[in-house]
Amino acid sequence: MHNDEHREDAASKDPAQAGQAAEHHEEALTPEPTQEEFDRLRIALATVREDQLRERAELENQRKRMARELEQARRFANERLLGALLPVFDSLEAGLSAQAQDVEKLREGMRLTLRQLGKVAEDNGLTVVDPLGEAFNPDQHQAMSAVPTSEHAPDSVVQVYQKGYLLNERLLRPALVVVAKAED
Repeated sequence: MHNDEHREDAASKDPAQAGQAAEHHEEALTPEPTQEEFDRLRIALATVREDQLRERAELENQRKRMARELEQARRFANERLLGALLPVFDSLEAGLSAQAQDVEKLREGMRLTLRQLGKVAEDNGLTVVDPLGEAFNPDQHQAMSAVPTSEHAPDSVVQVYQKGYLLNERLLRPALVVVAKAED
């Protein structure tokens, strides 16, 4: 009891000393850890370290696997497109082997081959920009010249030198056009 009374006196005099005295008293009451507890904690620590090493190895393996898959995706990104182009190559080769006296059949074969190529391109997100008769759009058209005319509305496309293309709605190449302007 004498110790408790002393602590109460210290607390009433100086709160900081009272806190230190209480800690000292609690430390004195806490028993020393046994060898068995140390062994149990060493085993738990070893288990945690093993788990950590295993997780690091798994993460590293996953990172390497993702890098390999990304590299494969880059290498074969155009596989579907190029596979779809193979019949177009076949058609062109067949056209080249045609006899010169059969010009009309050759032209028809070229039309079919162009249609095949257009289908492959469209299936892969390519859209043709052929603005003949439409209003001039500087986001998709490049004006090569302007001609005065009363037959067409001003700022409309009256001739297309070269078609333009959009890839998934992003301009790949502008259409080269002639634009109408009002006559003087």
